[in-house]
Amino acid sequence: MKILLVGASGTLGTAVRAALADRHEVVTASRQGADLPLDMTDPDSVAAMYARLGPVDAVACTAGAVPLRPLAEMSRADLEAGIGHKLLGQVELVRQGAAHVAPGGSFTLITSVLSHDPIPGSTAAALVSGALKAFVVAAAIELRQRINAVSPSVFTTTLAGGTDRFPGARGVAPADVARAYVKSIEGAQTGRVYRVEEPF
Repeated sequence: MKILLVGASGTLGTAVRAALADRHEVVTASRQGADLPLDMTDPDSVAAMYARLGPVDAVACTAGAVPLRPLAEMSRADLEAGIGHKLLGQVELVRQGAAHVAPGGSFTLITSVLSHDPIPGSTAAALVSGALKAFVVAAAIELRQRINAVSPSVFTTTLAGGTDRFPGARGVAPADVARAYVKSIEGAQTGRVYRVEEPF
């Protein structure tokens, strides 16, 4: 398969690329350092990327930034930044990508654990992730392609960096989260949200 991977240079993107590259052609896209330039917040940039990419079998996204800030300190600009990048950016990949991804192909988006297991300061992230999950379920009944989302817990690599935002968490390995992407891309399910969370 020819797979577009958005955000391949990040922690999760690197793991997803490693999980797919031995069996598929993986084309990367991001603001810099990728095969194709892409600004997810700009619909024209998304259109230009798809025009250069050509037909593709799957689109997988591991990118999407949302500010972590206490609700009392959150500005309208903070909300718009998270909604514009992680939510609308991924929705735009699907909206425009529907004409470029082969029928029966797939989209795999990234949400997070914060929509159902929030931490202080995660209101914007929870809002965006919850909206993405709803989008995936609804879009699945209209698209010619399959669509799923991956909802990971905090990464073990993040915890190793010394964060205390997630008390009691053991974290999940990026390689384990990448397996959910493989399931979404190579499997047959649609309208699913794959939670990758550590057991207590």
